[in-house]
Amino acid sequence: MEYNIKNIKFSPEGKAKIEWALSNMKVLSVIRERFSRERPLEGVKIGACLHV
Repeated sequence: MEYNIKNIKFSPEGKAKIEWALSNMKVLSVIRERFSRERPLEGVKIGACLHV
């Protein structure tokens, strides 16, 4: 997969936020495990938009 990273120096901060979410939001681990097993979104394109 190709990525366009504007500033790689923020990588550790982003990783820390992901690790925090995984340890404090247990449902994310449940969803991750289930989706990795069942792959319900395989072949589906997903778009998202964030308005700030």
